[in-house]
Amino acid sequence: MSDTDRPVPPPVTTPGEDVVAGNRAPARSWFQRRGRDLVDPATSIDEAVPRGMRIAGAWSWRLLVIGAVIAVVIFLIIQLKLIVIPVLIAVLLSALLVPFKDLLVRHGWPKWLAILVVLIITLIVVAGLLYVAVWQITRQSGELQKQSVEAYDGLRSWLTSGPLGLSEDQISSALASIGKSIQQDSQVFLSGALSVGSTLGHVFAGALLVLFSTIFILIDGAGIWSWIVRVFPKRARAAVDGAGKAGWVTLRNFAKVQVLVASIDALGIGLGAFFLGLPLVLPIAVLVFLGSFIPVVGAVVTGALAVFIALVFKGWVFALIMLGIVLLVQQIEGHILQPLIMGSAVKVHPLAVVLAVAAGSLLAGIPGALFAVPFVAVLNVMVHYISSGAWRSAPDDPEWTGPERPIWQTVPRPVRRPPAR
Repeated sequence: MSDTDRPVPPPVTTPGEDVVAGNRAPARSWFQRRGRDLVDPATSIDEAVPRGMRIAGAWSWRLLVIGAVIAVVIFLIIQLKLIVIPVLIAVLLSALLVPFKDLLVRHGWPKWLAILVVLIITLIVVAGLLYVAVWQITRQSGELQKQSVEAYDGLRSWLTSGPLGLSEDQISSALASIGKSIQQDSQVFLSGALSVGSTLGHVFAGALLVLFSTIFILIDGAGIWSWIVRVFPKRARAAVDGAGKAGWVTLRNFAKVQVLVASIDALGIGLGAFFLGLPLVLPIAVLVFLGSFIPVVGAVVTGALAVFIALVFKGWVFALIMLGIVLLVQQIEGHILQPLIMGSAVKVHPLAVVLAVAAGSLLAGIPGALFAVPFVAVLNVMVHYISSGAWRSAPDDPEWTGPERPIWQTVPRPVRRPPAR
């Protein structure tokens, strides 16, 4: 007979006890003992749930918390977009300029002079390229507009009198629908969730913020990073510090390699346009160089501009030749430069590059497409470093001793007086 079927004797009272008041406490204790006897430890709630379900539940609430934190971070970035985007540009620019600054310092240059020379050279190069491109565009804008109108009229005449035999109404409705689609897509691509403000004041403020952020990163980037590391708990500082340094090395490699790849793209497409006798060769090369900082997508979009100029000024044959040159440059980049140079520096699969650029452009427009690949590359290296456990051999609390050579000092040094005689 099981324990549940065995009869349990009622509580016993002595003849002289008060039945009404005296049996109340013994009865309650009897029911409590009876309840404890019927509860089987093996049938508790935790043990009744399957182990797989408990593991899935534990993972689920942790993933929900992580997702909530990521959502809050994205919301804050969107609200502070006019600050975040210039700072990210400054970080990417500093990753390119820090090696040159360190090279000058190793050759005996003062730190302040090395930083000043690097910044001046950068400003001269960027301003010179933009000036030459804008100057050539403004000089040939009238001819470009005239040729564009003639090419449009010729295309419209071919559509109506050619083998397609389209009517004017069909062409107008098709052009209207294409223009509407381009306008809708351009709003997603050019604005996005994190696009920079379009007013002149926002652009000017962003440029100043990029300049000042770059200067201070070049001056005391190590000190800024040490302060960030000390924000984290003491036990996590070694992992954060090692992962950040590994990510910084990857970002520096990405910046250097991307400049090399962009230069090769601009040189190849620019030389192709020059040998075909196209106008606006320098603007095409500059746009290809700047667009190549968005991997895979940027050079294709800017190369399409070269094909359009060839179509307008030279006709279909030259446009097809220019298209072949653009595709050839892209094949060289995709099958030679990306696997050999970019792959070893960034260590991100080409599919991940394409998906990152697509997601970044949909989420944040041009800034998202620009920062997608370096963000994924740095995140990949940092996660791999932390998961490998290499940080366990590092010190738990990296100390910061300050910059080796401060450029200026806000606290005056004590005056050394000669000893009294």
